[in-house]
Amino acid sequence: MHNYKSNIKRLTLVSVGALSVLSLSVQAAEWRGWNIHPEGYPNSDALESFAEKVAERTENRIEPRVYHNAVLGDQPDAIEQTRNGALDFANFNMGPMGPIVKETNVLSLPFLFTGREHMYEVMDGEIGDRFADALEEEGLVALSWFESGARSLYNTEKAIETPEDVEGLKIRVMNNDLYVDMIEALDGNATPMSYGEVYQSLTTGVLDGAENNFPSFESSNHYEVSQYYSLTEHLIIPECLCIAKSKWDELSDEDKKIVEEEALAAAELQRELWSEGSQESRKIVEDAGVEINEVEDKEAFQEKMQPLYDEFIEENPDLESLITDIQDTI
Repeated sequence: MHNYKSNIKRLTLVSVGALSVLSLSVQAAEWRGWNIHPEGYPNSDALESFAEKVAERTENRIEPRVYHNAVLGDQPDAIEQTRNGALDFANFNMGPMGPIVKETNVLSLPFLFTGREHMYEVMDGEIGDRFADALEEEGLVALSWFESGARSLYNTEKAIETPEDVEGLKIRVMNNDLYVDMIEALDGNATPMSYGEVYQSLTTGVLDGAENNFPSFESSNHYEVSQYYSLTEHLIIPECLCIAKSKWDELSDEDKKIVEEEALAAAELQRELWSEGSQESRKIVEDAGVEINEVEDKEAFQEKMQPLYDEFIEENPDLESLITDIQDTI
């Protein structure tokens, strides 16, 4: 009888232990994270670091996993999936965000920022909080801001020195009316197109060129089919490390603190890696024979953008103060 009771007690303890382990495994949440970039890209490394640190610090209560190369869909689809909770977190460029969060269209105005440091100052401060508030109203919690360098024009035809050199060129842009208007203000033919289609379109002549930063120009292999890269540096567009608001609201205060801290750490890492990677990418494309030219008279390009600014403010008078506040931080 004694042995029977001892066995029952031991089995009960084992069962309780097993249930505890099961309970912990049920509580663990795997987060699916979207990323357009390939593995090894500065953003990708920063996102992987974020995922690893969050899992470690939450003792695997949260287990983020990053899906690279846009395997879960293009950015417009991923934005919607994150807003409705089908995806848990993502690294989004603010360019294609405009149709959903109109305030972010301000960040797509050409020559808004004077440089990367100006962008950091704006986005890491009170103005960045205003953009974050607007994103949250649409279901996205922006926890930190990544950079995406300065976007410049590249093409298969010629070096671009003046606005007139853009005339007639078929240039791929991201899916935002502001980018279409920007190229058309230079008398070019703007072509919104999925990023994955650009290489083939440059090869076949469907496109003459596109616009992007050095790491993207290099990692996409667009430099293989575009011989000219002109440093117009017309756009400096921040990116967010965003989490679905529905997922954020489920977190305990402790886990919110961990996730936010690691998002900020990821942004710091991303910016450091970006600076290094941008220099490396420039060297790779130069060594491959791409002609890189400085644009001496950027003011000529800026002057062409003034009608775009005027029209934007006329259509969005409530955003004029946001533009002015950004410009006043210079």
